[in-house]
Amino acid sequence: MKAAAFTSFGGPEVIRLMEVPDPHAGPGQVRIRVKAAGVQHFDCAIRSGWTPAYGLTVQFPQAPGNEFAGIIDEVGEGVTGFSAGDEVLGFSILNSYAEYVVVGSDQIVEKPDSMTWEEAGGLTGNGQGASIALAAIGVKPGDTVFINGAAGSLGSIAVQLARAKGAKTVIGSASERNHEYLRSIGAIPVTYEAGLAERLRKLAPEGIDCAFDTAGGEGLHAAVELIADKNRICTFFAYDQIEELGLRIVRGERSAARLAELVDLHTKGKLHLHIRDTFPLDRAADAHRAIETRHGRGKIVLKVD
Repeated sequence: MKAAAFTSFGGPEVIRLMEVPDPHAGPGQVRIRVKAAGVQHFDCAIRSGWTPAYGLTVQFPQAPGNEFAGIIDEVGEGVTGFSAGDEVLGFSILNSYAEYVVVGSDQIVEKPDSMTWEEAGGLTGNGQGASIALAAIGVKPGDTVFINGAAGSLGSIAVQLARAKGAKTVIGSASERNHEYLRSIGAIPVTYEAGLAERLRKLAPEGIDCAFDTAGGEGLHAAVELIADKNRICTFFAYDQIEELGLRIVRGERSAARLAELVDLHTKGKLHLHIRDTFPLDRAADAHRAIETRHGRGKIVLKVD
């Protein structure tokens, strides 16, 4: 099969389209013919040589990609609830930038007809990440929530999930060109620049209850200044500052149950995934270049089939 993979660590240029052996479903697994695969900063970090704290074995040639959508074409022994021909979306840690991916049947859920392949391929990673973060900071009805870096895929999903959890007010930081977009998904926009803490005080005179940071910088420091309970602040960006700022590391497990909740919100019209750009599989390197600019609105997705 064709895969966008790398044989050494480095910049985006190390990813190229190559032929690799076809995978096959073992017991408890399914093989999916991939239609779309989301692109994440996690993928770029792995490509660059980073190893997560929980450990990860990279075997060259290695295809990155930890979220996908496609059609089941092979079902392993012992799998129930899924059949060949089912349209699904799901998650892995690696190997989704390929024509086929093999995962456990507990890593997929059914794709609704109302969800495009691009949306399905790009929902899992940032969707579950935002869900884990908001659960960790305890977003609840009536809260005022600050999302730093709210126009990107992770931040924009977090805005919508906070609203779905009943947050009274969601304030999102973004460049001015993305302010109208933030309003459209239910956030009050605010610019990143110096003086952010004071602008937040004016927007939320009764205080901010919790914050989720996806961009670091001024926004993260403003959150630390304004929120007394540091357990209600989570960063998925400035990991090197967590100890210095008195924050805690937030980790969580992705699951089919959590993914199903996101799919249900999408079906009900409460969660929208904005597709920023799509690239064919043979341009995965360009997709990495685009996401590493850390500018832009919404999700980048590879169209595999």
